[in-house]
Amino acid sequence: MKETAEWCWMDGSWVRWPEASVHISTHALHYGSSVFEGIRAYEQPEGTAVFRLGCHMKRLMNSCRLARMVPESVSAEEIEQACLELIERNRHGSCYLRPLIHRGAGGLGLDPTGLPIQVSILSFEWGAYLGADALDQGVDVMISSWRRAAPDAMVAMAKIGGQYVVNSLVSVEAKQNGYHEGILLNHAGYVSEGAGENVFAVYDGVLVTPPVSASILSGITRHTVMTLARDLGITVREERLTRDRLCIADELFMTGTAAEVTPIRSVDRSPIGMGNVGPLTRRLQVEFFDLVHGRLADRHNWLRPVPQFEASVV
Repeated sequence: MKETAEWCWMDGSWVRWPEASVHISTHALHYGSSVFEGIRAYEQPEGTAVFRLGCHMKRLMNSCRLARMVPESVSAEEIEQACLELIERNRHGSCYLRPLIHRGAGGLGLDPTGLPIQVSILSFEWGAYLGADALDQGVDVMISSWRRAAPDAMVAMAKIGGQYVVNSLVSVEAKQNGYHEGILLNHAGYVSEGAGENVFAVYDGVLVTPPVSASILSGITRHTVMTLARDLGITVREERLTRDRLCIADELFMTGTAAEVTPIRSVDRSPIGMGNVGPLTRRLQVEFFDLVHGRLADRHNWLRPVPQFEASVV
């Protein structure tokens, strides 16, 4: 896996990866005043295509509005085009894109008014987020000791950098205890989401996932899987899940741009179903990967082909 690339994009300019840097007084380094997106592009028979780019840009701009840091120097359309050109410049097949908008340098007070809002994009090749065998064999998760904050204590609908400190602690706790990932309960004790993933359960052939009101991030892959499930005639319900109900599910899996569709084989060392990947999970997983890799028709127009750009190296 190539963990770095040749080029990054910063405030409208192409910058070599080793030269992409910010000043130590950057506000986002001290207070987490950044918003970001994770986007995947997939290699297909006719070239590379970006998955649900428009939806990611809409969520990125919504995060900016919620964080009170909408950039004036660049539009969502310009960021989209820069994402596409970055893939071409870095000669990626399948890759991961990370647009980042943050408060820049100029002052260390909590009030960032007047500080520059900077926009950057990086790309790199990234395989299975939770390990090479995760997609095929499933993962072991724990119910984290950390809680997802109440909706009046955080901005659940936004991908704000500072809010991900707790998510990071969830993943660290899970790894230190021998698990692949952790799942958070919310302030009311109901299942919310994984450290970086939405959660799905299967009961008697019905697909169930926590609602947005459970302080979850409204995941784009979550919406994708719900749509694909309905396409296949599977009943989908959004409803609250308790911890014990999670543990007695017929099947469990997680979704996310990084995690894609990752089966869960155990919770707190208790096997889910037969302790392997369930049939409905596998069916949805195959449908997802066949779609993004071009083996199925793009019936929802979710894929944006990467055009060829004229090289203009600076």
